[in-house]
Amino acid sequence: MAIAAPLGRLKRSLVASAGTIVFGMEDGTVSIFGLVFGVAATTTNSVAVLVAGASGAAAAAVSMMAGAYLDAETSRDAVQASQQPLQVDSASVAALLSSRLGEPRLTTKQSAALAAAINADPDALKDLVTALQAAPQTQQNPLEQAAWMLVADFLSAAVPILPFALLPIAQARIVSAVITIALLIALGFGRARIGGRSIARTVLETVSIGVAAALAGVAIGVLIDRNFGG
Repeated sequence: MAIAAPLGRLKRSLVASAGTIVFGMEDGTVSIFGLVFGVAATTTNSVAVLVAGASGAAAAAVSMMAGAYLDAETSRDAVQASQQPLQVDSASVAALLSSRLGEPRLTTKQSAALAAAINADPDALKDLVTALQAAPQTQQNPLEQAAWMLVADFLSAAVPILPFALLPIAQARIVSAVITIALLIALGFGRARIGGRSIARTVLETVSIGVAAALAGVAIGVLIDRNFGG
């Protein structure tokens, strides 16, 4: 029983943060994939690749964590600010309701009839205005969003880096490319499921972005090595 409650809360937080997790994993994978291959293309020293990859992964994860926190905090504050007048007086709520009911092209008579039907119930009046404002029923916890972003971004960034810690650099390049593309395919599938999009198109987009990042990293690395290398 003592373990069930935290596990249930963790599961709810995981489901609520699915979009943040997928975005964090995609960012970590793509950005570090490009960084690692840019360095690996110009050196045979695995330590140099590991240092660059790990440093970049840590910096990117912290940056994305801060961004996720600020974004969730701003969204929460905006929702609270939009709902604040609803907690002050029913007259303001009724006036706001009349104006909102005009947007779906209800006639003045229809709007007045609907407002009069629920005017005697302040709670129902506020709930209807909230629904018309499309305010979310649950607000994201900034700390939870930041924590999931940090974990997702950093762990996914480790995928293209890890082969360079375990294998000679020539084999590590191949293994890193294969497992990173496999992860990008899985992330594309996840994005498609969350967004209700075409699986084939979303997977292709996600993999293409990752490959483009790797090619860009290699191009920049080779260009700098040729012009400034000893």
